[in-house]
Amino acid sequence: MLFNIFRMKSLRIFDLIFFFLLLGLGASAQQEPQFSQNMFNHMTVNPGYAGLSNAICATGLMRQQWIGFTDAEGNRISPETFLMSVDATIPVLRGGIGGTVMQDKIGFFTTNIVKLGYSYHKKFPEATLGIGLQVGFNNTILDANKFLPVDSSDPLLDRLKGSELNNMMLDMSLGLFYQVPGRYYAGLSSSRILQNSKEIGEGTGANINFRRHYYLSAGYHFPLSGNSNFEVIPSLFIKSDGSTFQYDLNSLVVVNQKYWGGMSFRLQDAIVLMFGLSFNELRVGYSYDIPVSAVGASGSHEIMINYCFKIEVEKIRKSYRNTRFL
Repeated sequence: MLFNIFRMKSLRIFDLIFFFLLLGLGASAQQEPQFSQNMFNHMTVNPGYAGLSNAICATGLMRQQWIGFTDAEGNRISPETFLMSVDATIPVLRGGIGGTVMQDKIGFFTTNIVKLGYSYHKKFPEATLGIGLQVGFNNTILDANKFLPVDSSDPLLDRLKGSELNNMMLDMSLGLFYQVPGRYYAGLSSSRILQNSKEIGEGTGANINFRRHYYLSAGYHFPLSGNSNFEVIPSLFIKSDGSTFQYDLNSLVVVNQKYWGGMSFRLQDAIVLMFGLSFNELRVGYSYDIPVSAVGASGSHEIMINYCFKIEVEKIRKSYRNTRFL
């Protein structure tokens, strides 16, 4: 449960806030932002992935979920998430480092997240195992000025009117990511390990309770026999908060290592259509969620941009003096 509201005997906040609280209970692991193109977003959920691309990589994701949700006054309140992650290989550290900046909006709640982490790389003949640790800071803000009370004489609402309630909480993540480049990968990670709890605002009785989350991801590259220009990449992404589970079954078809398209099925939630293209070091992807659940409105849009590059350092040529010549 995202928010436990209690000690508000006389408070009757409008039905929309109550709806989002129920959504936090019923949705699968919804304390963490949701993305459809999870096969391009390992860094956000698994710190062990940092630096495994052997390059400097930046990934941006922009998601608008359940387009069409509005409140009683017509204001758009559908969930929105903006993310930027960067990771790089650092040979001198025998691993890689990574960072993520994210903003997640749900109704009148806004969560700003900053994560920094390190991954140690264990080399095998064909594979690499990343063992990562990440420290994060979560700042949650509630815009109480947008409450629409049924009883305008409620003293608590009068006190909160025109204010923004916020708190800052520490977060930690651990992850393992094993990959054979171009063949397969598997990852296991956990976030919100500390399971912190803190009141938002002072004297409101509204708590934010972090629940530990678990992630499992895996994917395999299948070149089509007889045609090296086509490749099928099925993948699996599972996340859980220990009591509820969410399953994403994905499949992409890649053509000439430049174009891809595919589908994903999120159990009891949505069917996702995906396509994208690569141009040199740049990749751009788009996905659209077609809701199959009762809560879905007009679907969800997501745009992914990824850019990777390597810094080539020229070796300094050594010269030697021939003692036969001055």
